[in-house]
This record gives sequence, C-alpha cells and structure tokens, in this order.
Amino acid sequence: MNIIKNLKISLFKKENIYFTIFIFFVFILDRLSKNQIIYNYNENLIFINEYLNFDLIWNTGIGFGLFSSNSEAFYNFVTMLIGSVILVLTYISLNLNKLDKIIYCLIIGGAIGNFYDRLKYKAVPDFIDLHYNSFHWFTFNVADIFISIGIIAFILRSFFVKN
Repeated sequence: MNIIKNLKISLFKKENIYFTIFIFFVFILDRLSKNQIIYNYNENLIFINEYLNFDLIWNTGIGFGLFSSNSEAFYNFVTMLIGSVILVLTYISLNLNKLDKIIYCLIIGGAIGNFYDRLKYKAVPDFIDLHYNSFHWFTFNVADIFISIGIIAFILRSFFVKN
C-alpha cells in the first residue's frame, strides 16, 4: 500500500499536476464520447459517411476484442492485470522527462477510460467503425485512439530521440 500512497502524493506534486490534469482530460473526452453513444444509441447503425459508422458493440476482451471470454474469472483476472499495468505505467511516468510524460499520459488516460468501463459495465463500449467497401477495421472507441497515439509516439520517440 505504500506504493499507492506514494503514487497519490507524487501525482499531485507541482511538477506532475499538469500531467495529472492531462490524464483526467483524456479520460473525460473518452467518457463524454461513450456516454453520447450509450445513452443515445437505439441499436441502429449510425451512418456518418462512406468510411465511418457508429455502431455500439460491447467488448469483453482487451484491445480490438482480443482474449474475449465468457469466463468471469478470466475477465476479472484480465481487469486486475490491466489495473496493475495502469499503476505501473503511472509510477514509471512520474520520473520521466516532459515529452515522455505526455506520451504516457495519453496511454494512461485512455487505459483508465477503458478500465472504468470494465468495472462499471463489465465490458468496454466500442462504437467507431472505420471501413472501406466491405473491409472493416476493428471497432474501437476514443480511449483506444489515445492509447494508439501514445504507443505510436512511444515507438517513434525510441527511433528518433537518443537517451
């Protein structure tokens, strides 16, 4: 429990408060988008244009529906694992430079958004359906966008920024 106590204290230190606010901002954007779909979706596909639809599905797996299972024990294990990863990433991010903190904030904020849904709904609402003709990408949500941008930035940073 000392780690969690130290994490709380470190998150609200002056040098980390902006990053904590940024994580909260990512989380709020995700919540707003999901609430719009959850409370306004009437089980009909919402056609946006020829490449984008909104179609609510409930994902019990992890990213892109991987490891979906009907087993409650497995679901709870994966949820606990995701929560642990969020804590570890948050702890690691506290001692990074500003660029790396921003990258981690994108990932952490999105992960917290999906983690919240796993706890509240026992599934993550995915609704963004990108497609071209009959090819459909995995349905995803705003949190997944932030996580993906963070991971891509992390990979690119590792190629172009020397430690």
